[in-house]
Amino acid sequence: MCKLAVVITGINVGKGMTRLIIFLCCIPSFGFAAGNERIASFSYAKRLLMQEVYHDHRTTLYCDATFSEHKAITPLKGFVTAKYKKRAKKVEWEHVVPAENFGRTFRAWRDGDEQCVTRKGVVFKGRRCAEKVDQAYRLMQSDLYNLFPAIGAVNARRSNYNFVASVDGNREFGSCGVKIARNKVEPPVSARGRIARTYLYMQDTYPRYKMGKPQAKLMQAWDRLYPVSEWECQRARRIGTIQGNPNRIMTARCGLK
Repeated sequence: MCKLAVVITGINVGKGMTRLIIFLCCIPSFGFAAGNERIASFSYAKRLLMQEVYHDHRTTLYCDATFSEHKAITPLKGFVTAKYKKRAKKVEWEHVVPAENFGRTFRAWRDGDEQCVTRKGVVFKGRRCAEKVDQAYRLMQSDLYNLFPAIGAVNARRSNYNFVASVDGNREFGSCGVKIARNKVEPPVSARGRIARTYLYMQDTYPRYKMGKPQAKLMQAWDRLYPVSEWECQRARRIGTIQGNPNRIMTARCGLK
């Protein structure tokens, strides 16, 4: 069984330009909630978020920093960073559930593919290969529900580390409430509910992604402890309209239709 879907993807045509391609394809149905079946271009997904989801709520997930339509971060009082200083000036779109966490379930990510060879004959794998050869990966990577704005330096430091309730150490970003130590991330209280419901959505929607028991237990707890805000519900409504698939977690929490 499969569903006929309109998919928007893109190819790099050089000089920083991307050509969008729209086509029909058949997406397998696994009995889970329907996932992203429309947007297969990560660059297009980021554009949609900036222009149609966050156009009137330009605030980052971890630091509550504001940013402009041109991606520039408004200087945040007390924010400091020892690394990635150029990236600290720009907003980036972070996968709350890291791309590697689901990407490594794709064969092309783990093992590569015969198409994943550079012009110089260098074989590659990982994210770059999965993006090149696997439509299912591109759709999952571009799911808008899993993408949130973050200061670039924080996004870089977060990497693909798991979230935890607490880590020892000081805040390396000063006034920003996120803490990162020993490959673990303690997010600020203000972000925990949104993080939790994103993890729950991804597990509910994509059969190839499953949290480990400790992470699932933490996300379920954060979901209970930190209820949805009106903005979180509004964000889900907007994404549902654009992307076309409902978010059953947010439907239950917000009473969305």
